[in-house]
Amino acid sequence: MKHFLLLIGLCGALSWALPILPQSEATAEEVQLAQKYLNSYYPEPEGTPVIRNKPNIIDADKLRQMQEFFGLKVTGKLDSSTLEEMKAPRCGVPDIAGFRTFPLSPKWAKKDLTYSLQNYTPDMPRADVEEAIRKAWKMWSDVTPLTFTNGSQHSADILISFGARVHSKNPFDPPFDGPNGEVGHAFSPAHGGQVHLDEDEDWTKDAKGVNLFHVAAHEFGHALGLSHTQVKEALMFPKYIRSDPAKVRLHQDDIEGIQSLYGGPSEDADGGDHPSGSGSSTNPPQQATDLCNPHISFDAVTNLRGETLFFKDSFMWRKTPAQSSIEKDPISAFWPVLDGGIDAAYEVENKDTLFIFKGEKYWASKGNILQPGYPKSIHALGFPRSVKKIDAAVYDKSTKKTFFFSNDKYWRYDETRNYMERTYPRKIAADFPGIDSTVDAALQHNGLFYLFSGSKQYEFDSKRRTVVSIKKSNSWLGCQ
Repeated sequence: MKHFLLLIGLCGALSWALPILPQSEATAEEVQLAQKYLNSYYPEPEGTPVIRNKPNIIDADKLRQMQEFFGLKVTGKLDSSTLEEMKAPRCGVPDIAGFRTFPLSPKWAKKDLTYSLQNYTPDMPRADVEEAIRKAWKMWSDVTPLTFTNGSQHSADILISFGARVHSKNPFDPPFDGPNGEVGHAFSPAHGGQVHLDEDEDWTKDAKGVNLFHVAAHEFGHALGLSHTQVKEALMFPKYIRSDPAKVRLHQDDIEGIQSLYGGPSEDADGGDHPSGSGSSTNPPQQATDLCNPHISFDAVTNLRGETLFFKDSFMWRKTPAQSSIEKDPISAFWPVLDGGIDAAYEVENKDTLFIFKGEKYWASKGNILQPGYPKSIHALGFPRSVKKIDAAVYDKSTKKTFFFSNDKYWRYDETRNYMERTYPRKIAADFPGIDSTVDAALQHNGLFYLFSGSKQYEFDSKRRTVVSIKKSNSWLGCQ
């Protein structure tokens, strides 16, 4: 359930009073629809034992909850008006009352945010798309101390894209459902704040189709940390109601919600005032997760099934040879147990297994499926108790051995015989001349080692025992 809470959808439909349809008269398909709907949007609290619904039996308490939320007649029965509401396009998270933030109230740690349009819809001229996006951000900047600037395509804080059906490799990003259904969804700040818009909709700058400005403004509320509200007049109500875009406004409920996270336009998020004209309330420095920050360093780098993954804090960037774009995802979207702080990772390709290290523990994963029996202690691999974490790891395909780096030493592990070689550890500086500092991350590509240290990466030829070149750590990712 947690992962579906990460995604927010915006939907559109109208409901009206219809005669009660006894549950016994509902078809099997309608009962199945109702069960799925209630389980998805009115789930049991965490820790409650799950009891599977019996065929043709609907949880009356959940049904009453749903009817009350949408202002329907509360009958506890699957009447026609309730079915109509269930069949209408809607969002992908549970329903709640009043403005709400996501669990633990995640928010952005800085006030000056950047966004980037990854692509455009062919339904509208590019200039109209950009204007709709700009206006949508302005709704939120008008009532908060936040600013929003169009930034780099890959390194912006919030990435916005149009896509149809299956539009992401993220396993917790459900596909869109075609036209006239879910029109968009977004992730919370804790999970990257990405905004996805359904290309199958008819996007317009007026009310004839689906108004881009209206939908984007709603989704941006989610990307900033707001969940849904029960207030029907609010922008953050989960249904898209077609209206004149010139009349779209933030409701007081929306304003109270966003200001609970960031404060008002002349306040800090903690309620303190900004002195007029003073430089004392400067914004915090740009986050280290800005991909093209020249000082960025990576926690770990590895290959995985043809892709290259770059880990930093709670995010990872995925570089695919067949695509020019770099995809940014929260680590927890792939490995919920591992929400960040990855120390090292490496892939043994012939075993189709990725090993991930965090502190004194490590996990084995096939794709994004963690394997049973893990985590295990790193000391089970043969490391002495004095080693508390692994800084970097890389598998050498030619020797079938893995190099582990920790502080100023490195170890070598035989993946065929599953044991740590006894002549190790050795000094990094002795066997990798030219690399005098600790290694933060490591990768092998085309027979060469790439050893990352701070904002630099060293291309190292192990056969010649020499550094071939030194580049920025993020040069793999299109950064200059």
